[in-house]
Amino acid sequence: MHVDTFGPGAGPALLLVHGWGGDGHEWRPLARAWAGQGRRVLVPELRGHGRTPPGKGSWSPREFAADLAALLRGTGAGAVTAVGHSMGGQIVTALAVEHPELVTALVVLDPAYGADADELRRLPDEQRALRTEGASWAVEFVRGALSPRIPASARERHLRLMAAMDPQILAACREQLYLAPGSFGSRPAARRYLARRRCPVLAVYASERAAAWERELPSLPGSRVVAWPQCGHYLHEERPETLVALVAEWTAELPPSVRGSGGLSRRSPCPRWRTAARRGPGPGCPS
Repeated sequence: MHVDTFGPGAGPALLLVHGWGGDGHEWRPLARAWAGQGRRVLVPELRGHGRTPPGKGSWSPREFAADLAALLRGTGAGAVTAVGHSMGGQIVTALAVEHPELVTALVVLDPAYGADADELRRLPDEQRALRTEGASWAVEFVRGALSPRIPASARERHLRLMAAMDPQILAACREQLYLAPGSFGSRPAARRYLARRRCPVLAVYASERAAAWERELPSLPGSRVVAWPQCGHYLHEERPETLVALVAEWTAELPPSVRGSGGLSRRSPCPRWRTAARRGPGPGCPS
């Protein structure tokens, strides 16, 4: 697995995981900013994406999470704050659930879970179109998710990356996200799976409706859900400075044991579960 590392070799680490058809390049402005705050930052590229070959594993979030677990153990990074966008949000969630000793706080950005009934009804037809039309379908799908506010260079990079992707890998990833047995992309499955999280979560959505759904889920004290409704799906590339500030402010509010290790101390008793506080939208995307 290809991984770029930023910042000092020791200290609390951040793990930044891209989404479907993406690569590590999209994280560079944020990685440099967090490294400038004294954080070690790991930016991997998932199998079949960017500079990482497909390998032999399946395309499920749990399998990708196993890859990341091996990476973290191999680098000696310790417990991390895991940040994931879209499909990467599912993957870091699986990492936190299946390998809880490696994740002490989660940041999920417009995560690819919580699909409602209308989205699920569209998926089989979309999968057939993807397999029939190939990467050209994926390019148009991503084009629709790109806000006019995203920098032109980022827009061009995402479209170029998607055009170069293997459409069979793209289809297999979507199948595992939403349709395969054991997937947790749908709202009922996500509700069950996310109840197994044992660390505080910062969830940032581009839709107030999706944010409202996550606010109703069980979460640990310190968790927060915010919405940036003027952003598109790639909100971390539209407002990187705002996200860096939000994560810094959120982590500063966590207990010292969390801030020092990147998450909750595994020696501490697990705090009582609660429903996420009904907080209003956090720092939004300026017009």
